[in-house]
Amino acid sequence: MSNMANITVFDGAATPVSHTLVGEVIKQGSDGSMTAVWKESNSAIPDDAQIRVTMTKKRLKTGTFIVSIKSEVPVMETVSNQNSSGYTAPPKVAHVVTEEFVGKFSGRSLVSERRLCRQILINVLGNVTTTVAPVATGFAPELIDQLIVAT
Repeated sequence: MSNMANITVFDGAATPVSHTLVGEVIKQGSDGSMTAVWKESNSAIPDDAQIRVTMTKKRLKTGTFIVSIKSEVPVMETVSNQNSSGYTAPPKVAHVVTEEFVGKFSGRSLVSERRLCRQILINVLGNVTTTVAPVATGFAPELIDQLIVAT
């Protein structure tokens, strides 16, 4: 089981930039769900504008596990005007771009089955047409394959 540690990830910009996400919170919902949240800790931008990754695991009464991994990238508005006194208001978040992976697994599914399904999706998303060994460690693979949330 992974302890909640920093996640370093590159974005998809023309010149990729590394983002370090730090653990923000681990919480248990009243429905038994477990959620871990990481956020970028960039002192140059407001908290609302920090990139976030959220991982959640929930078991339904039917025995089905629902796991989700969500990334949120806030986009700041462009501020170009100032008032007559020369004051320029700080920018606000214009919108948030969100992507989410949701897995639905029977309580009877095996680690190998979930890993196979995950790797197929990763290969489709990355247009991978060659043999690639699936990654078996880290926060996302452990959540999907082993149904373990970071602690």
